Amino acid sequence: MGFHAPVICYIAGNISENESPMTDRFRITLAQLNPTVGDLIGNAEQAKRAWDVAREAGANLLALPEMFIAGYNPQDLVLKPAFQQAAMEQVRELAKACADGPAMAIGAPWVIDGKLYNAYVVLQNGKVSAVVQKHHLPNEAVFDEKRVFEPGPVAGPFSVDGVRIGSPICEDAWHEDVAETLEETGAEFLLVPNGSPYYRGKHDIRLSHMVSRVVETGLPLIYLNMVGGQDDQVFDGGSFALNPGGALALQLPVFDEEISHIELERLDYGWRVVDAAKASHPSEIEQDYRVMVEALRDYMRKTGFSKVVLGLSGGVDSALVAAIAVDALGADNVRCVMLPSEYTSQTSLSDARAVVDALGVRYDTVPIADSRAAVTDTLAPLFAGTEPGLTEENIQSRLRGLLLMAISNKFGEMLLTTGNKSEVAVGYATIYGDMNGGYNPIKDLYKTRAFETCRWRNEHHRAWMRGPAGQVIAPSIIDKPPSAELREDQKDSDSLPDYPVLDAILDILVDQDGSIADCVAAGFDADVARKVEHLLLISEYKRFQSAPGARLSRRAFWLDRRYPIANRWRDTT
Repeated sequence: MGFHAPVICYIAGNISENESPMTDRFRITLAQLNPTVGDLIGNAEQAKRAWDVAREAGANLLALPEMFIAGYNPQDLVLKPAFQQAAMEQVRELAKACADGPAMAIGAPWVIDGKLYNAYVVLQNGKVSAVVQKHHLPNEAVFDEKRVFEPGPVAGPFSVDGVRIGSPICEDAWHEDVAETLEETGAEFLLVPNGSPYYRGKHDIRLSHMVSRVVETGLPLIYLNMVGGQDDQVFDGGSFALNPGGALALQLPVFDEEISHIELERLDYGWRVVDAAKASHPSEIEQDYRVMVEALRDYMRKTGFSKVVLGLSGGVDSALVAAIAVDALGADNVRCVMLPSEYTSQTSLSDARAVVDALGVRYDTVPIADSRAAVTDTLAPLFAGTEPGLTEENIQSRLRGLLLMAISNKFGEMLLTTGNKSEVAVGYATIYGDMNGGYNPIKDLYKTRAFETCRWRNEHHRAWMRGPAGQVIAPSIIDKPPSAELREDQKDSDSLPDYPVLDAILDILVDQDGSIADCVAAGFDADVARKVEHLLLISEYKRFQSAPGARLSRRAFWLDRRYPIANRWRDTT
């Protein structure tokens, strides 16, 4: 895998040559980096490069995030004994390579007496000097660590250059007991390594928990998070440091790789972090968009793909996915295909062309009218005496899926699917048709948010975007009534409540795990809410077979929400 050089931020002066290692100053190099699950050698090489930077800066310790050597979240890969042994051996080799310089603390799977732990391994003088074992194993949302790891004991701090450091690993810092024990057993500050993925509002939740630990223990706290995409999740960085009392001393940017050197000084009342740079964090809508871009970019890189193809319909969803793809990969790596039928309007053709021209991507047109007629004729004897309906509409969608997959196979371009969360929720998509694809960047983005996101992208451009600035999605695409265009004058509202109503009901039923009574209390018609609930539950089999996509909320469709496919329960309230 290619190495993306992180920003290196020097935010404190060099330690004087005549200072003792037991001085009242302690420098830590924080490596907010992007590991790849399973790439043990590549992750070790990243760690070694960061250690070289730390040594050059005169640091006492290089700190890397949770489970860095394995990549996070490794899921059941980490249960494989050969993988466990290879990861541990890679850490031991890293210790030898980094013997002459600062200590290193790195997250790794670690086997002790036949039991597997999520560990934070400290390397000093060419050897493993300490192994901190995670005690509180998360077993909610996207995490099921209790079935993978053993809980470790609540233990005391480790020592580097005479300074005692407590390291609650990720979830351990969300509970009082581990930090309290570390403070009672002599920890002088807390260093918290994390693999904490993004969802909206997550940073404020983290900050609140860490302030509580600081207030309870009276110790400074350094929170180190990784960055980068892994399947549906994006680790958003945003590492920070807090001083006693909860004052913010350092805040790194979200999503960007960065190596920063922070310094602690010992005063009469204990250690404090020297005040440093505090990056501002972007708005929620920008963070969501960045997550969709980074998720796709890393999914492609980490699975070995470089180019994508998608069906461009002239609608808002495919236009947004095209913009995300160009921002993630560059226009040269994106192919858009229009597959018109006799029901495709001239407006859709014009709108699709406007997106292509604005983004600068390759554009192919593959008409499906003749293919649809051929399939219809083939099925005519079997379908004789029946009325045309949804089946015939779905033939069009499945033909498009077939042709797009053929293009994907022929040219080695990953097919992107373009269904938003509203459609994914109620099954307003054709399995083996427009649901075909290897990744869905907008899978966790409701339709109403898709409209807002298109407007935001037209008005904003950032350095991390590889696409052009300015209006890339024509206002006519955003403003027109949504339609699948599978029959004459079709509109989404013929089959579904208007999207503001649908999305608000789905937010109650999915994101809040609410009831029909909750929907009624919010002002929605009970029959409409029951219809939405029915569509939601009968569509589980489609979601089970759908492509992965970027997680934006706490209730994304995959690991966050695991429902049975065969399920007769309905809310009768």
